[in-house]
Amino acid sequence: MAETYLAVKWLHIVSATLLFGTGLGTAFHFWHTCRGGNVDAIAAAARTTVVADFVFTLPAAIVQPVTGIALAMLAGYPLGSRWIVAAIALYAIAGACWIPVVFIQLRLRDLAAAHAREASAPGSEFNRLFRRWFILGWPAFISMLLILWLMVSRPS
Repeated sequence: MAETYLAVKWLHIVSATLLFGTGLGTAFHFWHTCRGGNVDAIAAAARTTVVADFVFTLPAAIVQPVTGIALAMLAGYPLGSRWIVAAIALYAIAGACWIPVVFIQLRLRDLAAAHAREASAPGSEFNRLFRRWFILGWPAFISMLLILWLMVSRPS
């Protein structure tokens, strides 16, 4: 039982680290690159951001709730505990922001590639979508910070 708990806990911590770290790292990289204005660099950063989301973020996003529920059950925490319910609600908020962000990133990647081929600056559609991407990132980021706090503190 103790070995199972530790294995699930390890998976939960690793997936939380990947989810938060990859999300923050790729978002910063893409945001910073877009601020620089080099359309070739923007296209490359957009491609990398999309790949990172599918290789790291998506699997971690799937593992998180599975291992979280398993940990709560193994530790004997009621799933109706306030901190667990709050974490689930915050996770839903983060997911509600992240899902549209994935589709925005795909479009930004395609627009950036087209502008790079044409050697032209990103246009109004790119800028509008980039603003939406940036705005949606904040509630997801804050939600993930709060979830990490709840996981560590488990307030009653």
